[in-house]
Amino acid sequence: MFENLCTLPLSAELFSQALHPTEPLLGVGLSTGHVQCFRLPSTDRSAEDDDADVSVLSDGKGTIDTIWRTKRHKGSCRTLAFSNDGSVTSKIAIPSTKSVPDSPSLLHVLSPQTLLLACDSGALHLLDLRDGALARSKPQQTHFPHDDFVSSITALPPSAESTSGYSKQWISTGGTTLAVTDLRRGVLVRSDDQEDELLCTAFIPGMGPKKNRENGVVAVGTGTGVLTLWDKGAWDDQQDRVVVDPAKGGGESLDCIVQVPEDVARGKKVVVGVGDGSLRIVDLVKREVETHLRHDDIEAVVGLGFDCQGRMISGGGQVIKVWQESPSLRLDADDSDGSSDSDESDDNDDMNGGTVVGNGAKRHASEDSDDSDSDSDDEGRKRGKKKKRKGKVSVDLGPHGAHGVLRFRGLD
Repeated sequence: MFENLCTLPLSAELFSQALHPTEPLLGVGLSTGHVQCFRLPSTDRSAEDDDADVSVLSDGKGTIDTIWRTKRHKGSCRTLAFSNDGSVTSKIAIPSTKSVPDSPSLLHVLSPQTLLLACDSGALHLLDLRDGALARSKPQQTHFPHDDFVSSITALPPSAESTSGYSKQWISTGGTTLAVTDLRRGVLVRSDDQEDELLCTAFIPGMGPKKNRENGVVAVGTGTGVLTLWDKGAWDDQQDRVVVDPAKGGGESLDCIVQVPEDVARGKKVVVGVGDGSLRIVDLVKREVETHLRHDDIEAVVGLGFDCQGRMISGGGQVIKVWQESPSLRLDADDSDGSSDSDESDDNDDMNGGTVVGNGAKRHASEDSDDSDSDSDDEGRKRGKKKKRKGKVSVDLGPHGAHGVLRFRGLD
């Protein structure tokens, strides 16, 4: 289904990645505390030549440019996210209910107003993104949906009665449970103990039980290589399961998951990043693994996503890979009326004279150096399953550092 276009080496181990919602921008958080942004080449689609290779990366003429790089954290940068429009202009200290810092485990932008911040203690803070609100360094709400650190957050679609168009409920996983939390009412429900670590989630619309096919399901990756399926609204227990890695004694962990765009998948499919460095494409209708791809021979895949131009981006170890749908498969699909089941197997460094911000403008950065990597986290050296990320990681929330933000006011 996909072919690898290019491999991008990183200067340190990848802990997190984020894709801009409207531009071909990729942000990465590294074990050294650096945050870096790359611009991917724009695709070159031609309506008159559908069988042409759609990415300029493939013809050797495209380049991936570093447009911004900074070191804002004393420890590793464990998580980053773009806001809905790609710009946030505030900073906040991470709240802690203990005498020691509560390290962040996850960020999720729920809406233009609400940022979800999860921590190792299991705390889930709701932060106000409106101008000036973050500076007060106090969350709007704090919930504890799990007894362990929060490993994933996925927003549920807004209801038909929603006037904003943004979600007010989300599912989260932590330890061996799944929970649903409401922006207005707090934690609504927590599942039974699944006796297996739950690591990643994705909401799949247009699937469901026989009497409610459009209900939607949630796909959840576990620590033993099994993908579990949950019907929306039936949160006590899983409804079905797909064995992604059938190794004896328990398979490799499923560390990240993303739905394949339906115009590419021609069905309900997800890509799962596995602890052995592989990518597995799972057909949720057939309940089977359709394709195996290889991101790395050793390191786990910790980041997956599709950019605004439909390319799949995988990350793990010290490597980012860019993938696109195989041109030959697109031709086969067109010839067969759209059906194809083929299994083809520091402060700022101004790198280019200016920093590209979320709205496409440029600003010049100071010529500060980020040569000092002495604060690099030993945690980032050999990280296997995602659950090993929990623990003693200190994060210095310097200006804008916690949010993976690519647009700034008063960067100093």
